[in-house]
Amino acid sequence: MKVEFAPRRIPLQRRLQTASVLQWVFSSLCLAQCCIAIFVFLLFTRFWLISAVYAVWWALDWDTPNKGGRRFRCVRNSIVWRYMKDYFPITLVKTAELDPAKNYIFGFHPHGILVAGAFVNFCTEATGFSKLFPGLTSHMMMLNLWFRAPFFRDYLMSGGKQTQKGSLMNWESSEGGRDGDLLKASPNPEGAGDPLGRLTNVALAKWFLLEKNLKGFVRLAIEHGTALVPVFSFGENELFDQVENPKGSWLRWTQQHLQKIMGISLPLFHARGIFQYTFGFMPYRRPIYTVVGKPIQVKKKHNPSQEEVDLLHSRYLEELCKLFEEHKLKYNVPEDMHLTFI
Repeated sequence: MKVEFAPRRIPLQRRLQTASVLQWVFSSLCLAQCCIAIFVFLLFTRFWLISAVYAVWWALDWDTPNKGGRRFRCVRNSIVWRYMKDYFPITLVKTAELDPAKNYIFGFHPHGILVAGAFVNFCTEATGFSKLFPGLTSHMMMLNLWFRAPFFRDYLMSGGKQTQKGSLMNWESSEGGRDGDLLKASPNPEGAGDPLGRLTNVALAKWFLLEKNLKGFVRLAIEHGTALVPVFSFGENELFDQVENPKGSWLRWTQQHLQKIMGISLPLFHARGIFQYTFGFMPYRRPIYTVVGKPIQVKKKHNPSQEEVDLLHSRYLEELCKLFEEHKLKYNVPEDMHLTFI
């Protein structure tokens, strides 16, 4: 295999962009494990008091991810994220006005690997979320598992991330709207989903998304009377190549068993390196356009029937398809390519 190395003379701006993405990839894949290792290691050194004091703080602060988290403006506005945005680059596209006095659930499609578009658009201000949607505050819902790692949990909350339980508690503490809070939710609050279903596979002039049976977010919206907003991120799945894992393969079997144990899917992926373009875990430099659609108004009902959930889910998928069709030609998607849900 011939390795294609990066040129020696690269503008400082591009090197800073690569460095910003490198720290993000490291944070996504390794930071939680490193934080746990540091916490345990310090207990057996003369600096044990650091871990001991943090353990007390952790116990007192345990419920914070369930109560809206703890955002830091300086973290969300960091120049690091602007360099990361320019690496791809990433653009946030607004198509409709959103009332800042209401809550919304954003369904982000496709999920992709590491979800660069969702992170930059909704956990930072690099693409100008607050300017595009004044009065709204974005929160990204994550599995509770990630908030069980010491130190790492504080890093997650600083960007506005919170648990699914936290989102529910925020709604329950308000009457219809909490000063314009916007909650960007993965379209599967029950879990991480299928490792293939979270990716987009282009075949037979169709764009396949496994969203047909993921309806938990719809039930959530009905129970709280929260409007649903479809979001399609063009280019999200062009950042990495995934190792094939067809049904019946040993890799698919391993992923499914790990998902049952850990609650998350672990796809194997690769892309480019830091100093070469042939292999590695750095994403490709490919543009991402995250298009926020029009809100779908939802009537509140405490215990919706399955028929009501199915009806709203069908409407949501229709609006998602409409959003895709209206914008695909702008973002280099062939005209004969359409969304198909499996």
